[in-house]
Amino acid sequence: MKEFNLSEWVLKHRSFTGFMLALVVLGGLFAYLKLGQQEDPPFTFRIMVVKTLYPGATALEVEQQLTDRLEKKIQELPNLDYLRSYSKPGESVIFVTPREDTPPKNIPELWYQVRKKVDDIRMTLPPGSIGPFFNDEFGDTYSLIYAFSGEGFNYADLKQAADSVRQQLLRVKDVEKVDLIGVQDEKIFVEFSDKKLAELGLDTVAVAQALQAQNGMTPAGTVFSPQRNLPIRLTGAFDSEDSVANMAVRIANRTFKIGDFAKVTRGYVDPAEFKMRFNGKPALGLGVTMSKQGNVIDLGKSLEDALAGLASELPLGMDVEQVANQAHVVKNQMAEFGQTFFEALATVLVVSFLSLGWRTGSVVALTVPLVLAATLLVMLLCGIDLQRISLGALILALGLLVDDAMIAVEMMARKLEEGWDRMRAATYAYTATAFPMLTGTLITIAGFLPVGLAQSSAGEYTVSIFQVVGISLILSWIGAVVFTPYLGFLMLKVNANGDHAAHELFDTPFYNRLRRWVDACVVHRKKVIVATLALFGLGVVALTHVPEQFFPLSNRPEVIVDLWLPEGSAFEQTEAAANRMEALLAKDEESGKEET
Repeated sequence: MKEFNLSEWVLKHRSFTGFMLALVVLGGLFAYLKLGQQEDPPFTFRIMVVKTLYPGATALEVEQQLTDRLEKKIQELPNLDYLRSYSKPGESVIFVTPREDTPPKNIPELWYQVRKKVDDIRMTLPPGSIGPFFNDEFGDTYSLIYAFSGEGFNYADLKQAADSVRQQLLRVKDVEKVDLIGVQDEKIFVEFSDKKLAELGLDTVAVAQALQAQNGMTPAGTVFSPQRNLPIRLTGAFDSEDSVANMAVRIANRTFKIGDFAKVTRGYVDPAEFKMRFNGKPALGLGVTMSKQGNVIDLGKSLEDALAGLASELPLGMDVEQVANQAHVVKNQMAEFGQTFFEALATVLVVSFLSLGWRTGSVVALTVPLVLAATLLVMLLCGIDLQRISLGALILALGLLVDDAMIAVEMMARKLEEGWDRMRAATYAYTATAFPMLTGTLITIAGFLPVGLAQSSAGEYTVSIFQVVGISLILSWIGAVVFTPYLGFLMLKVNANGDHAAHELFDTPFYNRLRRWVDACVVHRKKVIVATLALFGLGVVALTHVPEQFFPLSNRPEVIVDLWLPEGSAFEQTEAAANRMEALLAKDEESGKEET
């Protein structure tokens, strides 16, 4: 029984093969336009923060009454690696870190178990404690950040404008959430004068109780009727500082206005907890987080259009400036990839033309884009986006995926040189080289298997190397046994002087020199084996000196400066230090913009 020959079947159905070839090219172009584009691959942030407040408690009391209790309960979690915590006056913070081999899909369930176990002992925490609060989303990064500022606008004005823009941006496609950064909450301050209270014979405690009793939100009842029920609402709610100052209170059987014995002002939380500045001016930030299925370049364009339409609705003189733009970074990254990719492709094609000749090299040159188009299509189907890891894997695979095509077309060209007809030469390549090529392809893929099977954060971050290389190499083998014979059948010619050419095919200076080198290696095989082992040992030793890092170096033109002041330093002191650093950086002519 004759064995199945895939190349022979392809050539007997050339119309179908041509249709599939065109379909792959169109599918690759479609996939390139639809693939998500990001700066880095998505990965699971494996830390949760459990924060609890205990106003008035010392660091030792916080540790003994909060941190220790919470840690002992959280230690019951499965897949827990370690806990890290600190206790300071009035505050307990615990960092929960699961084991590296915990599958990403199990992390949300683990965070649920943390909340559940902490809730089990919430009633045993000391009275007066606030929380615990859980944060497992601080690993989310902002794709774009905008700064709202303007001369003559206070934080309340900036917040009102930024909040209005936020509501509009939430409607933009692929926007997951929009956060306000550096918001200063407004407060009403009632400042008593001890001298005035003494003159009026008032007690501070009685005044405070009278104020707390006012403006309380209590139900006033409901009027029931056959048609509808009407809730009763009480008037007199505070709507400004004047309404507070003019409010009448009865203390010690006497009626006073609050303004008679206190000063009422409007201000912001003092001391502030967080502030933002942009180019030396107080500002309010707006951070946009993209959904996981989004395309950051498309998101950048959509937000740019949305903000252009909202500019007319902002108060005159208020500026909206871009602080960070990941879409611009990814766009430059894609342009850099395109340049590097075409340089690598040109190098591969030049080598193919020089080593195989014009016609034979053209077959390889056409097979490579076909394999890349098919790779992009499979990446789209598998949900693998274009980011720094997958782009690097594509460039890496470019030097590997030409091997199978070159072997197949070189075998076909050699048989044509010997006088074989095109059908026989094309199908012979499958019979002689298909399964050895497949074995070599699988062995190459196996070399990347540790990356694909790594159960760690680094493995999750770099897994697209294994995925993309594996996909491209498998498709390169398919291309070598399907499209390469098809293109070779159409482009290569039969040598009419096949018998004479068969004897002279390898009788060239290059092959004669190569044959002498191989013979010398066989004669001195012991020396070759020793030299090979020595080089292998040298490579192992050199590997121990290779620097290790989780994230690759960023090519963003930015520098982050961390300022650390002694523990317990006032916010105003920290702000003053940051302002001095701003002024110092502003003197640098090469500095573009500063964000604090």
